[in-house]
Amino acid sequence: MATTLLKKNTDQPWDSVFFAENYLRSGYDHLLALPRQMPQLSFMHIYGQRSRVPGAVIIDGGSGYCKYGWSKYDSPSGRSATFLEFGNIESPLYSRLRHFYATIYSRMQVKSSRHPVVVSVPICQYDDTDSAKAARRQLKEAMYLALYGMDVPAIVAINQATLALFAARRTSGIVVNIGFHQTSVVPILHGKVMRKIGVEVVGIGALKLTGFLREQMQQRNINFGSLYTVRSLKENLCYVALDYEAELSKDTKASLEVASDGWFTLSKERFQTGEILFQPRLAGLLAMGVQQAVALCMDHCLSADITDDEGWFKTIVLAGGSACLPGLAERLEKELHGYFPSMSNGIRVIPPPYGADSAWHGAKLISNLSTFPGSWCMTKKQFRYKSLHNVIW
Repeated sequence: MATTLLKKNTDQPWDSVFFAENYLRSGYDHLLALPRQMPQLSFMHIYGQRSRVPGAVIIDGGSGYCKYGWSKYDSPSGRSATFLEFGNIESPLYSRLRHFYATIYSRMQVKSSRHPVVVSVPICQYDDTDSAKAARRQLKEAMYLALYGMDVPAIVAINQATLALFAARRTSGIVVNIGFHQTSVVPILHGKVMRKIGVEVVGIGALKLTGFLREQMQQRNINFGSLYTVRSLKENLCYVALDYEAELSKDTKASLEVASDGWFTLSKERFQTGEILFQPRLAGLLAMGVQQAVALCMDHCLSADITDDEGWFKTIVLAGGSACLPGLAERLEKELHGYFPSMSNGIRVIPPPYGADSAWHGAKLISNLSTFPGSWCMTKKQFRYKSLHNVIW
């Protein structure tokens, strides 16, 4: 009965609520490592406080697509193609961001002054150089200023990779985010992106996967109406083979009807599309495979020796819509076992816990905390003070 009441109040399963209230409730600067024995919180204490938490707006915007909605809903209420409507929102241009946020509030039919907001920060400017730090500060500052300029009362902006990790009920691990243009391999310790260790980047993203499938279809003289059709086929028919060479000898034909464009039948294209993540040369690309990028990141984490928990980087969380390809997690785990045979028992690859919406759901965890918004958000006054003293970047 108690669990049912809490799920009804927050639209979140108890295990996610339990994780959030134990490890996220104190705020970003006080994230807890997962202890060997998890502390217990009173259910009625949690339920009573969570029932009084104000509704928040959640905005997860990337270079490809944006998801937005209410913290009390179980999924985003709206989506838009960011790259078509707004251009590159990762470029810290105030006017572009202001238009982006204003459009979202207009579509949600809500006054921006009435609700706090949790907004994701795109995974960009990866390294730890002074120029990259300055670019990240400029982007984050533009995001805050655009929202405060719309009279938003309180804001928290969190890296997309960190939010995806929270959605998987982790505060430490490696996030492999297959974004619109590229794939990022992000080491995160206690919620903080470890740029000193190194964020690896592979120049293959969702757009390249869709483009490769389109080329394969054109070579077979398969006619289609639009790139939307190709994307639908990728999302519904494609998968990643556990053994690519063995898969080539199998009959892998499958068909799908795409609305307004008819029936399509794919064969080897189904697994060859996802294979370019592991063998970019199949698409004529000079890049390392995603398995190599993750192995390199893990090796850097192992060498860093920065925590007593020597296995924090053995958990790999996949994120992004294209990371939902069936078989991807199993294949990556197999490849990593080959790179690290001595620690293979501890390596675990977790598929996107909420599909393409993992970062949005990570933000939802924060926005429904019993201590929200006080423990996470900044008011305009707090922002001015912290910005002046250079402590929020």
